[in-house]
Amino acid sequence: MKKILAKWLDEIWYNDHFIGTWFSGFAFLYIDIVKFRRKLYQKGYKKVTRLPVPVIIVGNITAGGTGKTPLVIYLVEKLKAAGFKPGVISRGYGGQAETWPQIVTANSEVSLIGDEPLLIAQQAACPVVVGPERVESAKLLLDNNDCDVIVSDDGLQHYALHRDIEICVIDGMRRFGNNFYLPAGPLREPQERLKEVDFVVCNGGEPEQGEILMRLEGGVAINMQTKARKSLAEFKAQEAIHALAGIGHPQRFFDLLAQAGIECVTHSFPDHYAYVAKDIQFKGAQAILMTEKDAVKCGAFATDKHWYVPVQAKLESGFTHKLITLLRN
Repeated sequence: MKKILAKWLDEIWYNDHFIGTWFSGFAFLYIDIVKFRRKLYQKGYKKVTRLPVPVIIVGNITAGGTGKTPLVIYLVEKLKAAGFKPGVISRGYGGQAETWPQIVTANSEVSLIGDEPLLIAQQAACPVVVGPERVESAKLLLDNNDCDVIVSDDGLQHYALHRDIEICVIDGMRRFGNNFYLPAGPLREPQERLKEVDFVVCNGGEPEQGEILMRLEGGVAINMQTKARKSLAEFKAQEAIHALAGIGHPQRFFDLLAQAGIECVTHSFPDHYAYVAKDIQFKGAQAILMTEKDAVKCGAFATDKHWYVPVQAKLESGFTHKLITLLRN
């Protein structure tokens, strides 16, 4: 059911603008509530907590994935290189832990804490804490680690936590869809919100004026059972290849494979999808490629036919310097 609903909403938000107008009444109500809620924080009626270390928010103004997690990992690496001691907080969407917040390690159970936090803990090798309340997560992070800067994976609309730097990531290919607010469209906040953030990062496509281009690059696949590595070029001549993706925009992953010359049968799943073994078994498949985010949930039942493709964020050279300068000031 979730898979069907996700495809239906995606079709409305990004392809069929007419159907979106049916929900415009709910959309106006939604955005009025969003604006009113933010005003309560701005006027001091709701508490905003300032932490003893700076906070960098990496978020978006649309529902669904835009590439925030690869950017968070990129930021952690650059902050470390500049001499900082970063930690990460995240929502832990899909996690089923009985209590929150939760400390995440590279060996945490993905079903408890969510796929993205586990991926960050494994790739960024930094302290990670997850929970629905960002302030509580940040406090637990600082209580247990010597961090001097916090990066929040998502949380642009979580105004209870004071932020020093805001980075908004947008999907460069799909932009803002039909330009309607939830539930008629993908927008969580007005597009004017982009004028208030410190950086607008455009994931793929063609960046508009003032936006910073980010590319997600990946050229190898890693076998999920044997850990063998192969270049994507080695799959070009192979037949019966399947590819699956349960991310915010699955087509982005399929395009990456197509650019490498790989022809494959594609299978899209909702973001944060909880896989079972039968979901990743395809009759006659010689190789099955997936994203690294999917792989952290499929390791227990993957075979030697399953491979994941890690990607790395690449940004304009001047971005890191601007970010570090702003942080130090």
